[in-house]
Amino acid sequence: MSEQNVQGAAGRTGEHAVVRLARQRLHDTVVEHLRHLIVEAVLPPGTKLNERALCETMGISRTPLREALKVLAVEGLIEIAPNRGASVYKMSTAEIWETFELVSALEAMAGKLACERITPAELAEIKRLHEAMLDCKARDDMPGYYDCNQEIHRLINLAARNGVLHQTFLGINRRLQALRFKSNFKPGKWERAVHDHIDMIEALETRDGERLASILARHLLDKRAAVMEMQAGASAPE
Repeated sequence: MSEQNVQGAAGRTGEHAVVRLARQRLHDTVVEHLRHLIVEAVLPPGTKLNERALCETMGISRTPLREALKVLAVEGLIEIAPNRGASVYKMSTAEIWETFELVSALEAMAGKLACERITPAELAEIKRLHEAMLDCKARDDMPGYYDCNQEIHRLINLAARNGVLHQTFLGINRRLQALRFKSNFKPGKWERAVHDHIDMIEALETRDGERLASILARHLLDKRAAVMEMQAGASAPE
């Protein structure tokens, strides 16, 4: 990615555009910042990462950038090839299909367990985030909406109180975040996702584990269908 392309990308998204990072919070934020750039497609799949351009644009040295790239490579978000540098990982159609299938099962299991184990305080926090998410939706704030959305899914997963399940979910879900974000741009998909979240809250409140598991599994497979349709449209000849 050229320096001009990196700088031009800054105008294409809101709060997560490429920005200079403050030194005092550099070590805590550089990985998260790059992760957001990948999720919001400022750095789309297949993009070759120009270290010099990224360092100059964000105001950091190559050492923290390279450390961050190693973390993201472990997460499967980028790939580092000998003598070719780093690029944003591009999942194959089969990988997308199978990964959504696995995450849908993980989320369904987490939802069922969460209904048995969630505390009133955890439920209250999820409901607060749900209201914040709806507020972002009303303001057409997609990044804010998505952040609240993903935190809700994470907290449901945590409420399942199964550490192995949670770590597995986090590791695999990171690879889908850019696609989950992108799926909301499909007409009608955003509205359906909001209704699914309303149903999730109701299932949590009534401790209906079977219902929540079904909602979460369908929710993820609906996202997969939207992503596959968008992928097919992007690859079709004009």
